[in-house]
Amino acid sequence: MGTRTADIIIVGGGLAGPAIGYGAARRGLSVIVLDEGDVAFRAARANFGLVWFQGKGLGMPSYVEWTLEASRRWPDFAADLEEETGICVAYRNDGGLHLCLGDEALAARRRHIGQIGMQVKPGEYDVGFLDRSEVQGALPAVRLGDRLVGASFSRRDGDCNPLRLMRALHDGILRHGGAYRPAHKVLDLSHRGGTWTAHTANGVFETPRIVLAAGLGLADLTAKAGLHVPVVAERGQILVTERARPMFPIPMSGIRQTAEGTIMLGVTNEHVGHDDTTTTSAMHAIARAAVTAFPELARLRLVRAWAGLRVLTPDKYPIYAASENPPGAYAVISHSGVTLASVNATRLVSWIVDGERPALFTSFRPDRFHVQAA
Repeated sequence: MGTRTADIIIVGGGLAGPAIGYGAARRGLSVIVLDEGDVAFRAARANFGLVWFQGKGLGMPSYVEWTLEASRRWPDFAADLEEETGICVAYRNDGGLHLCLGDEALAARRRHIGQIGMQVKPGEYDVGFLDRSEVQGALPAVRLGDRLVGASFSRRDGDCNPLRLMRALHDGILRHGGAYRPAHKVLDLSHRGGTWTAHTANGVFETPRIVLAAGLGLADLTAKAGLHVPVVAERGQILVTERARPMFPIPMSGIRQTAEGTIMLGVTNEHVGHDDTTTTSAMHAIARAAVTAFPELARLRLVRAWAGLRVLTPDKYPIYAASENPPGAYAVISHSGVTLASVNATRLVSWIVDGERPALFTSFRPDRFHVQAA
């Protein structure tokens, strides 16, 4: 079994890695994606499918800017993917709602949005609020629960099918001459003479550039590249109902109707280590919140429930890191793999391939955690 080479090797086959691989392959670079396979913890499995701008970035203005750019790029990104692969990712961009159950929740949301807005230039953070009657106007096909008093709204928000997105990214890599190698978990990583070597049980791979985007499997690999990348697992649970009549024309935080007619309900934020099992207590809490917002949902049958592990940093903001001595290794970790797919496939590729490092990446360096510790 000989050594195989590529211009760029991606370690991790979820959403972040293939987005980068797709962008690199579109530029004519040879790409190989090395992936553990479906036995890996897949953050994409727990993904709600939101392309979301509002509510993100408190305490880190750079993340507001990054998600804003991602949302702006998404329409062209989705269109290009469908044109090249024939796979529709069911992207909608008609805005999104964050529902507020009770006056205290609405007041807290106003404070949160107001604090984020104060971090950026006037007029740049276009998130507003709808009162109860305006929410009803946005959702005319369903009756609101008594406790639903209002919502925040951003026209930049939307959603897509995250599993179709992952499939389209993989297909896009293959159509541009790249390769996907499942059952190729990277066991060791070494560097010599300007070349990174990835060792797997099924072969050895060499490249001048390697992108480590293996989610919860990052810690050991990044250490071999001289990078410190702290990773935190967070469990998210989701419920899915039977197919229903059209009820929700726009997505909401915790409720969205898919293109197929099912309704997704969620999500939880649980710190339980690497436990991706479902729990009846979480299912009950999710269902209760959904029925409180929209009593009609109580009549629908639940057909599926699942849990998955999100990949987070300690402060929940991204890490984009590059090795310095030796160079050529990159570590990528971020929540919001769907939202950021558009920039990971474009701006991130320009950084890795051309050295065009966005100024805002200073905020995403892993040494920010060293400062906090000190």
